[in-house]
Formats: sequence, C-alpha cells, structure tokens
Amino acid sequence: MNTFHIAPIALVLAAVARADDFDRPPIDYETATPHNVVTQLQQRIDAGQVKVPFVDEFGYLPAVLKELNLPRSSQMLVFSKTSLQRDRISPRTPRALYFNDDVYVGFCRLGNVMEVSVADPELGAVFYTLRQEPADKPRFQRQTDHCLICHTSRQQGIPAHTVRSIYPDRDGNPILSSGSFRIDHSSPLKDRWGGWYVTGAHGSQTHLGNFILPNRNSSPDGLRNDAGLNVTDLKGRVDTGMYLTPHSDIVALMVLEHQTEMHNRITAANFQTKVAHRDADVINELDNAPKGRLTEGTSRRIDGVADQLVKYMLFSEEARLTEPVKGTSAFADEFAKRGPFDKKGRSLRQFDLSTRIFKYPCSYLIYSAAFDGLPASVKERIYQRLWDVLTGKDTSKEFAHLSAADRLAIKEILIDTKPGLPSYWK
Repeated sequence: MNTFHIAPIALVLAAVARADDFDRPPIDYETATPHNVVTQLQQRIDAGQVKVPFVDEFGYLPAVLKELNLPRSSQMLVFSKTSLQRDRISPRTPRALYFNDDVYVGFCRLGNVMEVSVADPELGAVFYTLRQEPADKPRFQRQTDHCLICHTSRQQGIPAHTVRSIYPDRDGNPILSSGSFRIDHSSPLKDRWGGWYVTGAHGSQTHLGNFILPNRNSSPDGLRNDAGLNVTDLKGRVDTGMYLTPHSDIVALMVLEHQTEMHNRITAANFQTKVAHRDADVINELDNAPKGRLTEGTSRRIDGVADQLVKYMLFSEEARLTEPVKGTSAFADEFAKRGPFDKKGRSLRQFDLSTRIFKYPCSYLIYSAAFDGLPASVKERIYQRLWDVLTGKDTSKEFAHLSAADRLAIKEILIDTKPGLPSYWK
C-alpha cells in the first residue's frame, strides 16, 4: 500500500474507537450473548438444578447472595438517590450493595427489582434486574439501555462500574451544583463516600460519609463532618434491622473502589485490543499483508492499554493512609482468608490498612475470570510489563512506591499462585 495513505487511514480507524464503539463489531455489546456467573446461575434455575427461595422481608436477596457466593459482610449502605430505584432510597432507607470478585448486587427495601451487575469476561460490565416477586423460576433480565445512561465511561469507551461521592441533601438528592467525585483507590479520603454510610475507625483522616448538607442552598465549603467521622454504629441514622447486617464497612468500601476501576481497566484493555486487531485486519487487507500481522501502530495501541492496566494493578498513585483504618464487620478477615496463598503463606488479599490498602500491592483481580478472558496479545504485554517492574528492570517513577521487598514478594506470590504465567517467569 502506498505509504501516503497510512496516516489518514490510521486516523480514521482511531476515530472509530469512541464511546459507542462497543455496540459495533468486534464487541457487539448489545446483541452479544453474555457468558458469566449470572447466566450460569440462570441456566441452573431453568434446569431445576437449584431453587432460589423468595422471603417476604428481603425477596430473593439472601438466596442470590448464597448462590453467587457474595458475602453478607461486604454490605455497604448508600443513601444518595443515584441509582435506578431512586424513589426507594433516602437517608432512612439506604440502598444496600454487596460484592465479590465478579458480581455486584443492589437491594432496595420494598424495591420492585434487585439490581445486579457482573464483570463479564467478554463484554465487561453487564447489567441485570431480577423482579422482587415470587416465581417458580425467577429470571435475571439483561438491561442494555437505562443502566448505561450512568454506567458508561465516555473517556474509555466502555460500559463501566462507577463509584461516586456526592453532596446529599436531607432526602438524599445529590446537590450537583456542589460538585461530585468519581472514586477509585487514587482518590483522597477527604473526597470519598459522600452519600454513603461508613462504619469504621480512621483516626484524624476525614471523609464525606454519613454527612448531609443542612439544605439545598448550603455550600460544602467550610462545613465540617465531625459527627460523621469514626462512626462504628449507625443507630439513630438508619434502622439497620431492616438489612442483613448493621454495617457499611469502611474496608469493604475501599476494596470496592479499587475493584470497580480495576474491572474498568480490564474491560478497556479487552475492548481496545479487539478493536486494534480489527483495525489491523483492515490495514492488512488494504496492504495485501498476511492476516494477523500487527502493525507498529497496532502494537503501540495494545502496549498503551497494557501499560495503563499494569499501573493501576500495581496501585500506582494510590492515596496514602496517614493513620490506620479498621472496619466494623468481618469483611476484612473473610476477604483475606480467601487466598490463594504462596508457599510462605502470603496472599495478594492480605491487608495493610496502615499506610495503604494491601500489604502486597498487586490487584487480586489478576485471578479473576475477567482478567483470564483478556486477548492473548495484551495479556502477553501485561505479563512482560509486570515482570520488568517486579524484577527491577523497570524503575520508572510510576512504580517508585514499590520497594525492592514489595517487588520480590509480589513476584514470588504470583509464581506460586497464578496459573498460566509465561515460561520466563519460572
């Protein structure tokens, strides 16, 4: 192909990868058939292999948590009106959220539906509702319209899991004129948890949890959240007897905030790699080149998304804790016990909670189905980048927070616990 045409074609192809690209090949988000833990549960329900009992007080919630292996200790309570069933949500009737490595479940008191999202290995964030009414074989209904109004990352061009911190009024309405924050593990604690209940101890560190603006005309500037800090009991704020546990655990919240963005980075790497390969196929056909050839531009695109994922995976730019953090539920202990553990008894799930979230700062989602489902070309680059950082070959500033001991420990843990590593890791 005439080299004069390379730049214009590359520009056109790059422009295709915009926010709605996931509804076109090779993703076909809306029309593709999901394959994930929710669809697997539905298949077992339809085949009569499992019963999902309905109970008056909670509907299908206890049964769904059990079947999808979501711990009750992961419960977090959010009282801002920022979700599908906003009319059911208020500071007196917060929405309860539960999660594990793959699934997020939202429950509203007297809600019409239970809300479920899952990190699908092929499609990223996939959303479902389950009607809260008795049925012999209840059905998870996939949602591709309403949920994506809020759950789309325009910057990354993916369906996304999102955690926000807002300034709420007395009814839980977000006061948008006061601003909001999209939260992940890099967010300062002082900006987190607006519109959420938070139970736990954190010393003199401040946050926006348990806080309600006096009126809609109030400015957050200069207001203090003294009564909302180091709260270990929500009595007087909400009737916790209406929920499965009395907690909205601070450690669960911190893990959630890391995990949602990690899932988004995995999805971005997945989608953008597939789109890069699609574009390479177009260029190869025009250039009469062999199918599957990766151009220099394609390789750079894949390297770029791999790099962004590895930086987040290794907690680059993580907000530092200045004092220890301690939750109120069994979440931290239960989470840490899940492993897997290396020969020395170490795990990526072990907490630090004094200066950072985890003792060994590498995301446990490296074990997830979403990570394992990444295209081989980007996964190869991720493993190479990890190897370079963990062996000390890469000493760039993004990884300066990792000591030599951190790098060695993470490398040893992964070698012992992560199947499918490249041979040079051994």
